[in-house]
Amino acid sequence: MEIIDKYFSDFTPQQRNQFALLKNLYADWNSKINVISRKDMDGLFEKHILHSLSIATVFSFEAGTEILDLGTGGGFPGIPLAIFFPNVKFHLVDSIAKKLNVVENIASSIGATNITVQHTRAEEIKGRKFEYVVSRAVAPLGDLWKWSKPLIRKKSVASDKKNGLICLKGGDLAQEIQDSGVRPQLIRISGIFSEPFFENKHIIFVPQ
Repeated sequence: MEIIDKYFSDFTPQQRNQFALLKNLYADWNSKINVISRKDMDGLFEKHILHSLSIATVFSFEAGTEILDLGTGGGFPGIPLAIFFPNVKFHLVDSIAKKLNVVENIASSIGATNITVQHTRAEEIKGRKFEYVVSRAVAPLGDLWKWSKPLIRKKSVASDKKNGLICLKGGDLAQEIQDSGVRPQLIRISGIFSEPFFENKHIIFVPQ
């Protein structure tokens, strides 16, 4: 929790408690199901929670915004963002049911009432639209945009903001971006968080 406090200082007691609960909850579930890499458990707050919260340093989501977490896996970035933005609705989807069972149980355990889950693939989602799609290291950017674009609303909750795809990616992205056919905005996370882990990590934003 100390690494979260290093960068964020205005959480309510409820939010602080929710973040604090995540360590034991993930440790317990990870002993039953390999939700996240076992070698990453010691770095849960840095490598998963703080990494997810990098999005919150760049984007301020308005109350009532609806966000799809595509390929949420163990609940990242959706669960940390849902704690950070309690008045924003997060819909976490994945094709692996057992991971969604973990996500649903953790969301319930921390009292995050703004999280819903769905066992599906993005291309199978019908009749729903979102202001944003978020994703972390799920697929190449071109595929993410192809799946996300039909699910993003044209009109934003906030008139001065553009909806779009926000994804967390690492490494040299030049070829991936070229292949995607889109022209995204890139934000270097190493300019936000000083830990070596965030070197070569980026937030990518593709506006609608």
